[in-house]
Amino acid sequence: MLLEALFAILLFSIGVLALVALQAVSIKNSIDAKYRSDASYLANQIISQMWIDRSNIDRYSHYSTGTLCAFTGSASADASPWVTPVTGWVAQVTDLLPGSAASKTQIVVSTVGSTKQVKVTVCWKSPQEASSHNFVVTGQINPP
Repeated sequence: MLLEALFAILLFSIGVLALVALQAVSIKNSIDAKYRSDASYLANQIISQMWIDRSNIDRYSHYSTGTLCAFTGSASADASPWVTPVTGWVAQVTDLLPGSAASKTQIVVSTVGSTKQVKVTVCWKSPQEASSHNFVVTGQINPP
């Protein structure tokens, strides 16, 4: 009878440990989903701003060359009125996403036929992870 009680305690302990591990994985996935949702919101926000300011769309280019999550080129730091949305947007990205920086966001504006194709890439890295995550949105904006 003592052996049966020890065996029951062992099974119960394994079950509790499994539930604790399941909870840890659930919390990690929930945090990852929040970061992906924030990245989606931010990328769509800057594309919406470009739709409003279609006549100046070429000025939104930001770190338009380089490899994924290590972008190079020039930042949108011009003091012109149409660049203010980009610098403000980059500040929001760095505030909301961990491990992000101005050089880890990219806006590429290219011409495809008579429309402008816009590609927005946002990268971030969670503190506990070794690799970076990225979110990419591509859209086509017709000129005014």
